[in-house]
Amino acid sequence: MYQAETQLRVRYAETDQMSYVYYGNYAMYFEVARVEAMRSIGFSYRQMEDEGVMMPVLESHFKYIKPGKYDELLTIKTRIPELPGVRIRFEYEVYNEENELITEGWTILTFLKKESHRPTRPPQNLLDLLKSYF
Repeated sequence: MYQAETQLRVRYAETDQMSYVYYGNYAMYFEVARVEAMRSIGFSYRQMEDEGVMMPVLESHFKYIKPGKYDELLTIKTRIPELPGVRIRFEYEVYNEENELITEGWTILTFLKKESHRPTRPPQNLLDLLKSYF
């Protein structure tokens, strides 16, 4: 299993009237964590897309346990529990500054050829980077 951590500070524009993180922003937080997790092993989403492969989200799930709040520094733990095939699963846990779990969830993405939108295998360089974790 591969795991990475990303931190981000909750901005005012991401909160609701109660100064809680608006629930819809967790999808963006998961995306930031997913991209940074891949970057931390040396993989570039941008390069993958330039080479003709994209990764749209097929499914997403969120469980809200406690609210994130304005100006908190959140830590997002991102896991890839198994080597990807045509699909890849990411699991997330979001912690507040007191190290309390506030949100958890997962997303499933698929690898598609950019020109045809047909499923494809993951890029070999991604598999090579992930293999040592499994």
